[in-house]
Amino acid sequence: MPGSDAGARVAVVSTASARSLIDPATRTVSPVAVAVQFGLTGIVWGSSFLFMKVSLEGMSPGQVAWSRLILGALALGVFVAIRREPLPRALRVWAHMTVLAVSFCVVPFLLFSWAQQHVTSGLASIYNATTPIMTAIMAAAVFRVERLRALQLVGIAVGIAGVVVIIAPWQGLDLSRGLVPQLAILGATACYGFSFAYMRRFVAGTGMSALMFSFLNIGIAAAIMVLLTPALVLTPVELDVWIVLSMLLLGAVGTGIAYIWNQNTVRAWGPTRASTVTYITPVVGVILGVVILGERLSWNEPVGALVVFLGILLAQDRLRRRRATPGA
Repeated sequence: MPGSDAGARVAVVSTASARSLIDPATRTVSPVAVAVQFGLTGIVWGSSFLFMKVSLEGMSPGQVAWSRLILGALALGVFVAIRREPLPRALRVWAHMTVLAVSFCVVPFLLFSWAQQHVTSGLASIYNATTPIMTAIMAAAVFRVERLRALQLVGIAVGIAGVVVIIAPWQGLDLSRGLVPQLAILGATACYGFSFAYMRRFVAGTGMSALMFSFLNIGIAAAIMVLLTPALVLTPVELDVWIVLSMLLLGAVGTGIAYIWNQNTVRAWGPTRASTVTYITPVVGVILGVVILGERLSWNEPVGALVVFLGILLAQDRLRRRRATPGA
């Protein structure tokens, strides 16, 4: 019966989707599972700004970055051990993954943790949305894996204008508590843009599973943090249940499992489209900051975020694509 056959196909897709969410080493991920993982990544990473803000109440920025990477590496290591996936043997792979460990984890995590001492979690999440703009710039200008057309250049310019609106220079520039932390966050998103483009240029053909890629990325970064322990960690901490819970969620989930979901999305959709997860993170980050932390938004922050989103749509040529394919 045709109806039964259709139901069977739906059941197969649903089962595959569920399995790909549970089994982080699944190499073939269904479109439904990719979309679900994309959404979950946005929610988890959007919540990460709240978790960082709470953790900073009892920990230093270095301790927060150190802890999330160690916890993330341990969580991913458990999955690798269960799956018994062999580590890559090529030194070239390890070299590229070390570069990514620094640019995608160590440096941006330290910058975000330091900056969030001075800016709200909502504002940090809004700035994180500049990642696709940074990715487009790095992919074209640094690694030459993409060529920017006139419309994309306009989009980048619009995105930069949105950042200026968020910074609000007409209100005066506070170098100690305002401008420098915001520039630090932009430095972190530039690191993310560099990393997405670097993945496409040097790591796309290595054949690693999403699990192994994530484990090496976070694991090498954690090893670097261990080497930096005397400089980052050996200071007093004041822990309570909320700080411990925030660190566990930030580390094991946000810096562990969510990286597998993100890599599955990158492999299925490409780095530029996958980086649009930052459409979700500011919405989640702002809502949690306002509802849970009682943060306030200035009018220029959401307005600037909308301008940045417009710039992203132009830079990725999404407006014209939608007009060209109205039935899609």
